[in-house]
Parts: sequence; structure tokens; C-alpha cells
Amino acid sequence: MAPARRSPVDDSATRTALLDAAAALMLEEGYAAVTTRRVAQQAGVNNGLVSYYFGTMDGLFIELFRRGAERSLARLRQALHSPQPLWALWELTHDFTSNALTMEFIALANHRKAIRAEIAAYSRKFRTLQVEALSDVIKGYGVDPDRWPPASLILAMAAASRFLHIEDAFDVHIGHAELVAVIEREIHALEGQRRPAGGEVADREAS
Repeated sequence: MAPARRSPVDDSATRTALLDAAAALMLEEGYAAVTTRRVAQQAGVNNGLVSYYFGTMDGLFIELFRRGAERSLARLRQALHSPQPLWALWELTHDFTSNALTMEFIALANHRKAIRAEIAAYSRKFRTLQVEALSDVIKGYGVDPDRWPPASLILAMAAASRFLHIEDAFDVHIGHAELVAVIEREIHALEGQRRPAGGEVADREAS
């Protein structure tokens, strides 16, 4: 008898479970814990299904990174089109859960060239989208683009967030609150008090 075919729904659910398992392991124990056996065990499936869906561990890592990157791109586009794009971008950049997984991928990229290429490609896409969207916004706030180039401000926000996360992993917090306060003070000066998400939806509907 021919083996029963798996339905697209089953395939999608199993694939998602494997990616979720890999992400959980990376966050809880680091990228070194992500092995075929551990991922399959975490997902509650047979080891062979990791190879079936992703071919190699590089394939699994790339698909996991792409999934997270595409989700982040969607969140970024929403943030950049919000009534307070600087606040929204800062909150997105300052999301430590997202940063934690990104840092694991950066560490992994030191050992896997395919991952490095994916990170580079998406990083360029993220930075280009941010600069294009915020250049007019920042100029509209009266900020001199020659004195404060938009790309430099965007990079400073991202760099500050990543560095805070690195130090947080070592339980070093000296100056963290002060730096966050400085950044948020300057955003407040341009966009006012951060409004709740519900207010943003109402603003968009009213416009």
C-alpha cells in the first residue's frame, strides 16, 4: 500500500511546531542547544522530520530567522506609519525578547556563513526602510538633517538597545535607566507623551 499523504494542514502545523521549538531552545539555552534531537523532542515529533522539512540545520536556522525577520518587518512598517513613529520605533527596538533572539543569531553567524548572509540582507532592508520612512518625519519635527542625520539617530537607538541587552545578560545595569531616560526625553520633546495604542487606532480612523 502507498503511504498516506500528509495534508497541507498537518505539514504546516508540524513545520511551525519545529520552528517554535527551535526558537524556544535558542531563547532558553542558546543556539548550541538547537540540535535535531532536541528540536524534535521539544516539538514532540520524530527526529527525521527536521531533515524532511528543512534539509540541514542551516536550513532550519535560516527559516527560523526569516520567519522572525518577516514578522519584525511587518511590525516595523506598522510602527513607522503610526502617529508617533519615533516612540513606536523605540519600543520596537527596545523589545528585549526580540533582541535576545537576534543576539543568538548574531553569535551563530560567527560559525555559519549562510546565517551571516541572511542577517546582512535583512539588516540592509530594515535600515533602508527606517531611513526612508523617518527622514521626512524627523525633518518635519524641525530637526536639522545636516546636524542630526536621520540614519545616525536610527542607528544610535538600535545600538543603545543592543548594548543594554548585552550588559543586562551580565547583570550590569549601571547607567541603563539614565540612558533610556535621555533617549525617551528627546523623543518626548519631538512627539510629546507616548499615547496608548488604542489612541493611535482612533487617530487613524478619525483622519
